Amino acid sequence: MIYSMTEIESRYQETDQMGVIYHGNYPTWFEVARTDYISKLGFSYKEMEDSGVISPVTDLDIKYIQSITYPEKVKVKTWVEKYSRLRSLYRYEIYNEVGELATTGSTVLTCIRKDNFKPIRLDKYFPEWHEVYQSVERRNKAGETLEVTNGL
Repeated sequence: MIYSMTEIESRYQETDQMGVIYHGNYPTWFEVARTDYISKLGFSYKEMEDSGVISPVTDLDIKYIQSITYPEKVKVKTWVEKYSRLRSLYRYEIYNEVGELATTGSTVLTCIRKDNFKPIRLDKYFPEWHEVYQSVERRNKAGETLEVTNGL
């Protein structure tokens, strides 16, 4: 898979009464890691939004395997599992400080116009993103493994 690794320091404010990272913080960690992945591929949500397109999460799935506590540092592995011109399925694996799998999840995002909320085709509005995402999906299906750090 073509993936990125993002390190996140847990913060005290993210814990619940038991000292465990509160479950509602994981979608934020997914977003931080997804934004980092997109940046490492060479793209920017800001540029997309500046052109009048937004990309909301339309589906979220989280599986909690073991607790993460403050002040652990975690690593989030992120990749595009499935891509079409209308939506992207991102997968996540969160590893605790000793490298054990703690959480898995996924999000589906759809690109829409900010002014009317109608879906757009990525290949028409952002052909560079489309080309790279097609390449990522193709390489993933071929079984290639590569950590993206600064472009493909």
